[in-house]
Amino acid sequence: MSRALDVLQMKEEYVLKFLVSGIHLGGTNLDFQVEQCINKRKSDGIYVINLKRTWEKLLLAAHAIIAIKNPAEVSVISSRNTGQRAVLKFAAATGATPVAGRFTPGTFTNQIQAAFQEPRLLVVADPTASYGSILCQSAHHCSV
Repeated sequence: MSRALDVLQMKEEYVLKFLVSGIHLGGTNLDFQVEQCINKRKSDGIYVINLKRTWEKLLLAAHAIIAIKNPAEVSVISSRNTGQRAVLKFAAATGATPVAGRFTPGTFTNQIQAAFQEPRLLVVADPTASYGSILCQSAHHCSV
């Protein structure tokens, strides 16, 4: 049992990859919802994100994703250019259904539409930009 839990621990190599990729650097504006995830503010005004909290959130998301038996029932959405490449790579690696680019309203509700989907889990790269897809899916009581 302890061996299985060792895999879930944050290792030094993961921390180094986080630091190299710059995942720990936030912006200069701080939203009140993100305040609990911030370690400190640098002298140039950029907020530094707590990597331990980031790791915990990644594990939580991983547990939610692997709970779905059929990976095609997981839809991954990004309407912004910055997240589209990540969505396509994630979908290729996991077998999830990607929606990169503009979200067509009715994709989850209109069965006549050619791109109709009924995902059990919706993973959104940027909730602010993809608000329409979240609103559409929440009507069907699906996990977002």
